Amino acid sequence: MAQMSGHREILKRRCRLVNGPLIVGAGPSGLAVGACLKELGVPFVILERSNSIASLWRNRTYDRLKLHLPKQFCQLPKLPFPDDFPEYPTRNQFIGYLESYAAHFELSPRFNETVQSAKYDDTCGMWRVRTTASGPETANRSAEVEYICQWLAVSTGENAEPVIPEMEGLRKFGGQVIHASDYRSGETYQGKQVLVVGCGNSGMEVCLDLCHHKSFPVMVVRDSVHVLPREIFRKSTFELAVFLMKWFPVKVVDKILLALSRMILGNTERYGLKRPSLGPLELKHMQGKTPVLDIGALRKIKSGDIKVVPGVKGFLHGSVELVDGRVIDVDSVILATGYCSNVPSWLQDTDLFNKDGFPKQPFPSGWKGKSGLYAVGFTRRGLSGASHDAVQVAEDISRVWKEETRQAKHIVACHRRCISQI
Repeated sequence: MAQMSGHREILKRRCRLVNGPLIVGAGPSGLAVGACLKELGVPFVILERSNSIASLWRNRTYDRLKLHLPKQFCQLPKLPFPDDFPEYPTRNQFIGYLESYAAHFELSPRFNETVQSAKYDDTCGMWRVRTTASGPETANRSAEVEYICQWLAVSTGENAEPVIPEMEGLRKFGGQVIHASDYRSGETYQGKQVLVVGCGNSGMEVCLDLCHHKSFPVMVVRDSVHVLPREIFRKSTFELAVFLMKWFPVKVVDKILLALSRMILGNTERYGLKRPSLGPLELKHMQGKTPVLDIGALRKIKSGDIKVVPGVKGFLHGSVELVDGRVIDVDSVILATGYCSNVPSWLQDTDLFNKDGFPKQPFPSGWKGKSGLYAVGFTRRGLSGASHDAVQVAEDISRVWKEETRQAKHIVACHRRCISQI
């Protein structure tokens, strides 16, 4: 009996040597690193906690979502979007692109493996990454696995977990309360008054979608926000900004963009959308706050179909009290309050990331840490930033890979418990 118990314990926590880097996350960032490594001939393993690639895009986005930037700024390295894709691909088109990307580079993530901890072992100079695996491979039972690797690429992204703020009285509200990550369509909200907390791109688009489904959205604007047209003179605002940045400093480009935006959109402050003191690009570079690229919500705000209100003081049963003293009745609440990194919950003892789970060094220097640790997709520059990181990381690992022989002697000496190599 004792021998059988010991045998079960060994099977419960398997130890695997990774012959190359370990990539955590099979979203766009993780896939991009894998593709670049594949092209350079470096073996790797990708871990993904869900049961599919791009789980955030697949499971946490609303139906009407489209990419906010033109497709040339959103494609991943080594494989552009199909020529017949529109300039702003839909959610489903982007998911299809990622599936084709994974198939093209023969990327096979290990699904249903959630990283519990990752720590660098100074004794042997390797990373020890402990996961909990489930699914068909483990007969749908939870199993512990420890991966040993020389390189660790953190690719879980900026939006790993939804942010749900503490709000006074929310439990006594009584109506439906969801995060925007659980919102799919306004179809079920027809005829209802819906409070949308947050005025970023998600908040604006959720309100617009609610209008299209004959709901009555009320949008909470707690802070100042930059609203820019998605296109200026039929040219992408982002593309125009990139072009202007080649010739002018950020502050000058911001003044140009704001002048053009006022000409097209008018004075947004008249509608409760006060602009920050810093320009949109400067604010993005300094604080990571993305400006709203308007695709129709502002027109609904001007017409009164979307009502703008100040911050929330607290919730009552079936209603909400605002900071200006008004009390309004609402049927449901949607928290468009953003996302956060989950890196601090599992990555231990590292000086690459700060307490919020973002690299301490600003773009373009935040992709590399010490002891073979890398960050991909934490630039606050969307998919283009993730692509930049992926190329840098893959090339850096490849240089070392080609210079070194396999570290089998060191691994075997330090990790006699390992029972498999991948």
